[in-house]
Amino acid sequence: MNVKSFLRFVELPTKVASMLPFLLGSLYALYRFEDFEPLNFVLMLVSLLSFDMATTAINNYYDFKKAAKTHGYGYETHNAIVRHGLRERTVVATIAILLALAAGGGIALVTQTGLLVFLLGGLSFLIGILYSFGPIPISRMPLGELFSGLFMGFVIIFISAYIHSGDTLVTLVFNPQWVSLQLNWLEVLYLFWFSVPAILGIAGIMLANNICDIEDDIENRRYTLPVYIGRKNALLLFRLLYYVSFLDLIVLLLLGINPVLTVMLLITILPLRRNISLFQEKQEKATTFILSVKNFVLMSAARIAVLMAAILIQNVTAF
Repeated sequence: MNVKSFLRFVELPTKVASMLPFLLGSLYALYRFEDFEPLNFVLMLVSLLSFDMATTAINNYYDFKKAAKTHGYGYETHNAIVRHGLRERTVVATIAILLALAAGGGIALVTQTGLLVFLLGGLSFLIGILYSFGPIPISRMPLGELFSGLFMGFVIIFISAYIHSGDTLVTLVFNPQWVSLQLNWLEVLYLFWFSVPAILGIAGIMLANNICDIEDDIENRRYTLPVYIGRKNALLLFRLLYYVSFLDLIVLLLLGINPVLTVMLLITILPLRRNISLFQEKQEKATTFILSVKNFVLMSAARIAVLMAAILIQNVTAF
């Protein structure tokens, strides 16, 4: 396995779905609580990126092993294992190394932050494995959008904010005879609302992917959400996800959670609407699926830019 085949096998460009929420959570902690821990940031980056690549690799390996239809719809080019002629032993070893890096970085992060990160990270680890592996993987059920949105859109943002802010959000203490949990429910609720555009954007990527694959998924017995609700309803849901995201941004602005600069994000609705319209016209993996990724990247990158600008203004006015 060379660098090119590895990057194709783990689908590196799709890692924006985890890296952007990670950056959003870190910047949220810096903007709202003025907290930032560089070591924790690096440890979570290593663990999160390795685990995200591992789950993608497992999903591709599982599809390679379970595919019922292997000719006539691009299987030879869509699946990196087949396209690059990767040996099964190499594929399994790569997955094991990535999981080891993810676990090592995660354990190191827990020693720096506490058991709450262990519990949330462990749950995310379990869901990530079950998403692609097991008797009935989540990716083959109509729950893929829900789980991917919540865990990649909210849990990642929550953990990436918590590793910097700690007790400001939650305090969890284990003693031999009792467990103490203190939750700043209002701040956690604000953080959830802040995460809604990321939750819906990631769900939109999964939904677009499944819409493009409806026929092939039926052939390969993958009963995803679009298979259950039909293409028409799935396309309506795809469109609504983005409009709810903008409504959430406005609510956050009115509550004072988002900086005033957030109003500039309304400009992004123009390219987003264009991309939505193009996807409504044609749902094709090779040409229009990428529009859902572009929408997520556009909205998330714009929010990151706004937060960075607001943090810079905070620091300048503090002097």
